Amino acid sequence: MDPSEVVVAVDLGGTRMKCGLVAADGAVLHRETRPTPRAVDDPRGGGRKVLDALLETVVELEQKAAADGHRVRAVGVVVPGIINAEDGTVVAENLAWAGTPVLAALQEAVGPDQQILLAHDVRGGGYAELRQGALTGTTNSLFLPLGTGIAAAMVVDGSLVSGDGYAGELGHTRFVHGETAEQCACGQWGCLETVASAAALARRYHLRTGRVVDGAREVLELLAQGDADAAVVWSEALAALVDALVMYTTLVAPTRIAIGGGLVGAGETLLAPLREGVHARLTFQREPEIVAAVLGEEAGCLGAALMAWDRVAADESGEETQ
Repeated sequence: MDPSEVVVAVDLGGTRMKCGLVAADGAVLHRETRPTPRAVDDPRGGGRKVLDALLETVVELEQKAAADGHRVRAVGVVVPGIINAEDGTVVAENLAWAGTPVLAALQEAVGPDQQILLAHDVRGGGYAELRQGALTGTTNSLFLPLGTGIAAAMVVDGSLVSGDGYAGELGHTRFVHGETAEQCACGQWGCLETVASAAALARRYHLRTGRVVDGAREVLELLAQGDADAAVVWSEALAALVDALVMYTTLVAPTRIAIGGGLVGAGETLLAPLREGVHARLTFQREPEIVAAVLGEEAGCLGAALMAWDRVAADESGEETQ
C-alpha cells in the first residue's frame, strides 16, 4: 500500500477521545486527544452532542490528512456500549445513546464511498494488544481493562469474538450475592463492575467510610498507607476478579490474560494476588499467564486503525474480516 495512505482512527471510550492518522504498518503519523462531551450533564441532548463531537472529529481529521498530503483509505471508530452489527446502532448509557444510528451518521458525514469500521472500544484495545502488545503470539487469550466499567476482549482459536456486538460483557456477570450486592447501572444486582471497577473502588470506600476520595487512585494510596477500610474494599474487588478469571479460564482456557485500564497502574499490588488467587483455585484447568497490558490509553485508537486497515485489505482481496 502507498505510504502516503492513512486511516482515520478515533477511540470514544473514556472522558477524552483518542484520535490519530495511522499508516498501514501501524505507524501513528498524527495523534491528538479531544474532550468527550459529558452526556449525563444534558439528559435531553447529551447523546446528540457526543455524536456531533465524534462526527466533527472524524471530518476534521480527514481534512488534516488531506492537508498533509495523505489519502484516507478508511475510518475506524471504537465506542463503548452494545453495537448492533446489523444496522450500526449503538446503546451506550454513559453516552446517552439508546439505539443511536452511529454508523449511518458517520457514513453521511464522510460520504457513501468511504469505508467505515465501527467496533467496541475494548475489542479494539484487545485487538491492538493481540497484534502489537501483551497478547502477541496467542490464539486463546483475554484482554480485561479495569476502568470506569469492565468489559473483555476475548480471543478464541485465533479470532476476536464479537457475538454480533454483544460479546465480552464480563463486568455484567453476577459475582456478588446476598445483602452486599449492589444494583448495577445495567439493572442487575451484584455485577462484577459494581465491586471491581475503578469507579466501584471509590464509591464503595465512600459508602464504607463516608469519606469522599479522588477516585481509585486515592483508594490505592490509602491501601499503601495501611488504611483498613481501603484494604477491605480492595480485597473484595480482588475476590470478585479471581472468581471471574477462574470462571473464564474454566470455560475458554486462555493461555494469557492481559489486565489493562486504570487499575493496572497498581502493578503487582493487583497482579500478584490475581495470579495467586487463580493458581489456588484451579485443579484440572490450564493455568493462564496473568500480565499487564502494554499499550495503555492508545490501545483502543490503535485497534480501531488496525481493524480499519484489515477491512481495506479484505475489500481488496474479496475476503471477510473477523
